[in-house]
Amino acid sequence: MKNIDIKRSNRKKNNSLDLKTLTVSQIEAELNREKESFKYFKILRSTIYALIIVAAVATLIATLMMPVLKISGSSMVPTFREGEIVVSFKTKNLQTGDVIAFYHGNKIFVKRVIAGAGQWVNIDLDGNVTVDGELLDEAYVEELSLGDNDVEFPYQVPDGCWFVLGDRRSISMDSRNAEIGSISQDEVVGKILFRVWPLRRFGTI
Repeated sequence: MKNIDIKRSNRKKNNSLDLKTLTVSQIEAELNREKESFKYFKILRSTIYALIIVAAVATLIATLMMPVLKISGSSMVPTFREGEIVVSFKTKNLQTGDVIAFYHGNKIFVKRVIAGAGQWVNIDLDGNVTVDGELLDEAYVEELSLGDNDVEFPYQVPDGCWFVLGDRRSISMDSRNAEIGSISQDEVVGKILFRVWPLRRFGTI
C-alpha cells in the first residue's frame, strides 16, 4: 500500500509541475497572440475607416464639385467622340469658347459657349457665327453649317443665360433650336476641364 501511495503522490506532484509549467507558457503565448491580434485588427480597422472616408470624400467631390461624364453622340466631334470620359468643374465663371455640360430634361448635354447674357448672336446661311458684330474664329469646327435652326437671328441672349452650339454644326441640337434655347446658369453642370479616357487622348480641353 505504501508503494502505491508513493507512486500516486509522485504522479500528483509531476502532474502539478507539468500543469504549472504549461499554464505559464500558454498564458504568455496567448497574451502575445492577443497583443498581435489586437494590433492587427486595430490597424485593419483604421485602414478600413480611412478608405471609407477617402471614398466618401471622393464621391462627394465627384458629385458636387467635379462630375465625371461620359460623352454620348457625335455632336461635339472633333473635340469629343462618343464614349470618351471627361471631368467637369462647377463654376459660374464661363466665357466664349468654354465647353460645358448642362441639364435638359432628364439628360445631360455637352456644348460650347458662344455668347453670354445680353450679347447678340447672328448665324448666316453659310454657318458663320458673329457675336456683337464680330466674326468668331472657330478653329474647333471642321465644317460650318446653319444646321437645325428655328430661332430668329440676330438673337439676343436673355439675362442669366448662355447661347451654346455643338462643334459638329450640321447635326447638333443646341441653342439654335427653340426646344433647347439658351441655357440658364441653374442648368449648368460644369465646365469641361479635361479628358481622362481614352488614355491616348488624355489631357486638358
